[in-house]
Amino acid sequence: MPNTKVLPLLGPEGSGAVAPCCPPLTERPFTAEEAETAARMFKALGDPVRLRLFSAVASHEGGEACVCDISDVGVSQPTVSHHLKKLKEAGLLTSERRGTWVYYRVEPTVLAAMGRLLTAAPTAV
Repeated sequence: MPNTKVLPLLGPEGSGAVAPCCPPLTERPFTAEEAETAARMFKALGDPVRLRLFSAVASHEGGEACVCDISDVGVSQPTVSHHLKKLKEAGLLTSERRGTWVYYRVEPTVLAAMGRLLTAAPTAV
């Protein structure tokens, strides 16, 4: 039985289809739920190995990477699996098993949401 997950389709950039986790930091104070969501994402990326793995997946050709292509980060394979699991739990990655390999991709809305979160409102000059 295949272990697949249907992902939602996103409209083109700028269509407003991306629902960020949180408002920009400069817009208003976070609610408790927004702060939990943002903290979970940043905590997962606060580890150098996880940040390297996330970057490897995000920058991989086609936006998808086989675990076999990104495992060379200076730690053992079980440790790589642990860090990838933490990135998935934080909502940063999705995965799909194909045969004996697992392929990872950045959750579609994550980069846009994180970018919007860290974007400061323009200041008047």
